[in-house]
Amino acid sequence: MALFGKKEKTEFALPEVLPEHVGFIMDGNGRWAKKRGLPRSLGHREGAKNFRKIVRHCKDIGLKTISFYAFSTENWKRSQDEVGALMNLFRDYLADVRNFLSENTRMVFLGDKSAFDPDIREKMEKLEADSAQYTEMTILMAVNYGGRDEIARAARILAEKAVKGEISPADIDEQAVSDNLYTTGYPDVDLLIRPSGEQRISNYLIWQCAYAEFYYTDILWPDFTPEELDKALIEYGNRNRRFGGV
Repeated sequence: MALFGKKEKTEFALPEVLPEHVGFIMDGNGRWAKKRGLPRSLGHREGAKNFRKIVRHCKDIGLKTISFYAFSTENWKRSQDEVGALMNLFRDYLADVRNFLSENTRMVFLGDKSAFDPDIREKMEKLEADSAQYTEMTILMAVNYGGRDEIARAARILAEKAVKGEISPADIDEQAVSDNLYTTGYPDVDLLIRPSGEQRISNYLIWQCAYAEFYYTDILWPDFTPEELDKALIEYGNRNRRFGGV
């Protein structure tokens, strides 16, 4: 049985040229639960179920690279109960994700894995290794991730290379920085989608979003449907991306 369930039919005519990289900030799980008088942990569980549905739809319509902001470097500040529930949910996901490795989907985790318990870290690393040869679609999952932290990390790597004499400071350009980010080898974000009504990127892929188109909606993540994704893609197709030109 496939992890993501049955294929969703799109009701909209999608643009001929789809974005190379669509990013999602999965926001609103806690508010979804609060509106229903439920624990926040149940909101996160519903959000995880919707993640599966959205990933399946992305694959069905032919998106090649998708990324998800799952857990930020700042999320450790939440209550121990909520962080613990998120970690257990992540464990469940890492066990369940094996069901779709045969679907030719690659998994890459963005962020500092060292902060996680050894069992979680080992499962992430094994999943990356086992799916490394898959090419139909790539899921970039940002966990213990922060955009500023990622750029600082790239700066440290380049500084160490300069100290060792491997590069000159004059060699450090935009490409050099990009080559030392977690996302090296993957396209920058073309379309960033944030549900929940918030209109900010919250330290997510801030280098890679330099020329991204943004799509905001008041819909909370557990209620974000494939049809809403189609609407975002259609709006993206109608925008004029000039990249600083006329």
